[in-house]
Amino acid sequence: MSIDTRDTRPRTSPGHASRRPTSFTLVLVWFLVVLVLAASAAGLFVDGVYTGPGSTAATLRAWDLVHVVLVVPALVLVTGSAGRGSVLGQLSLAGLGAYVVYTYAYYLFGTGFNDLFLFHVAVFGTALWLLVLTLVSLDADELANRFGMKTPVRVVGSILALLAVSLGGLWVYWALDNAVTGDVPAGSRLVETDLVVHLGMALDLALLVPLYAAAAVLLWRRMPWGFVLAVLALLPGILHQLTYLVAMPFQVAADVPGAVGTDPAEPVIVLLYLAAGILLLLGLRHAPTGRADDTAP
Repeated sequence: MSIDTRDTRPRTSPGHASRRPTSFTLVLVWFLVVLVLAASAAGLFVDGVYTGPGSTAATLRAWDLVHVVLVVPALVLVTGSAGRGSVLGQLSLAGLGAYVVYTYAYYLFGTGFNDLFLFHVAVFGTALWLLVLTLVSLDADELANRFGMKTPVRVVGSILALLAVSLGGLWVYWALDNAVTGDVPAGSRLVETDLVVHLGMALDLALLVPLYAAAAVLLWRRMPWGFVLAVLALLPGILHQLTYLVAMPFQVAADVPGAVGTDPAEPVIVLLYLAAGILLLLGLRHAPTGRADDTAP
């Protein structure tokens, strides 16, 4: 009598996770697409829809442009692949959801009342639930298996650690300086109100710095959730840098006092995000396809 030693585990096609987003999650994506598109179009084309300081209004309009041109099409593109179980699609969907949650926190909490308030509440809430449900549907172990052993996890982890230390160190220094001198930090090269600077510091210290640090440590150790957290850090990070670059000339065009068109340090920061993201993505694409659960015996 012979013993059947063949691997009888369920098989998945290369590049696809074993679990897919639920139908409800995919419906949320389409709802979010409509909301972001409508809110961004109104922000771009309706005069006076953003009340308050001109610097904030110009910044939000710049973000609206990025959302119409890039974020909405990206959501549409990844929804189909995520629905088919694509690893890259699911990770991208989670990353885009995280980006929208973070960004629309500024629309909600960095401004006063305006005509789009309810739209922004709906976008923020929908994106938050989308992020949660997408992460719940992920099989972190299966996803980690799709990254090849040659994926330079320590290089990517080191970049994330550098971003965590530099961002966290900068904001901690300015927070301590404010406690001692009472001076309000300048924030970035953008012209920003004290409220926006305060919100940015709070969000970055409470959310981004811990995210970058956790992703760096877990990725260095090749822990499954390290790959997920790395995408949640890098994809929104790249988009944030893009919105920052677009917002500066928008402020100049709006004749905001003190506005500048460029930031000399930005190319280095963008390069760090892009390098880490590309290295991680190449690892996913080059994942080995000859594993027992990928091929027939």
